Amino acid sequence: MVEQPAQNPVPPAVPTAVGNAVGVDIGGTKIAAGVVDHRGEIIAQTRRETPASHPAAIAEAVADAVAELRTTHEFGPVGVAAAGFVDAGRRNVVFAPNLAWRDEPLADHLEARVAAPVVVENDANAAAWAEYRFGGGLDEHGRAVDDLVMLTLGTGLGGGIVTGGVLQRGANGAAAELGHVRAVPGGRACGCGNSGCWEQYVAGNALVRDARDLLRAGDEEGKPLLEAVGGNLDDVTGPLITRLAQAGDPGCARLLADVGRWLGEAVASFVAMLDPEVVVIGGGVSQAGELLLGPARISLAQNLSGRTHREPPPLRTARKGNDAGIIGAADLARV
Repeated sequence: MVEQPAQNPVPPAVPTAVGNAVGVDIGGTKIAAGVVDHRGEIIAQTRRETPASHPAAIAEAVADAVAELRTTHEFGPVGVAAAGFVDAGRRNVVFAPNLAWRDEPLADHLEARVAAPVVVENDANAAAWAEYRFGGGLDEHGRAVDDLVMLTLGTGLGGGIVTGGVLQRGANGAAAELGHVRAVPGGRACGCGNSGCWEQYVAGNALVRDARDLLRAGDEEGKPLLEAVGGNLDDVTGPLITRLAQAGDPGCARLLADVGRWLGEAVASFVAMLDPEVVVIGGGVSQAGELLLGPARISLAQNLSGRTHREPPPLRTARKGNDAGIIGAADLARV
């Protein structure tokens, strides 16, 4: 194995960076690709399904998406936001809990197909960078904060950390895997090989699992959800739970509040470690808005260390939404 540098932080992008780049966000179910300009605006976009169990097929799907974008737009490098542990050289996916990547030389495979330089980033790192540069990390004057933590609540729980304006990647490129910080000793089994990780309590999979447990128990609160899926528990999804909660279903609202409580506890732990100026919450589960963030703020305030002598950082919903991975990956490809 080629020895990697001990530290490989990504410096802030310089204001003079110009030209279009492509960002590709590879998630557990979909591949989203877009042409992004130097202002962080997506000017063209396309999607593919993720063939999650076939690494070669993933590369082919990405290449096909990039080829489609090239038919209408010119661009330079390609940045890939990958759901997994990315090495310090930003070339290989070492391990992905929810995809079939194991020591995958993703950049090499893609460069052979797209005829452009390729940079690979962890998807949550890319999203955090997008929010830092263009979204929730900006204050009312458009100034980027110096210290930011982002949590992405999608299928799993991703994390990204910016300190002093620098994206933290660690000695081996595996920093900020906040979803795999262990929270409950002997708790729920996690795809990373450990148990009790925050991801098992604060993520879309946790929300769906809790909902199905509610339905299996025959709880009265679960009746509207059970009717909505026609009795088929396999049809229970996070977006459906959110829609019912927003429509006033108390059972689904409680499910989101439970995840919000866990989220607040997780944020309190990360604030104790990192003392960020702002915490940005993204990912599909964040679409629940205050149904999630309201309980999270209460839980954060209750669990914050030194809470009688300090204010908790604000929790903000990500401004770039589902596009954050695309935008961040493209911007980081230019760095």
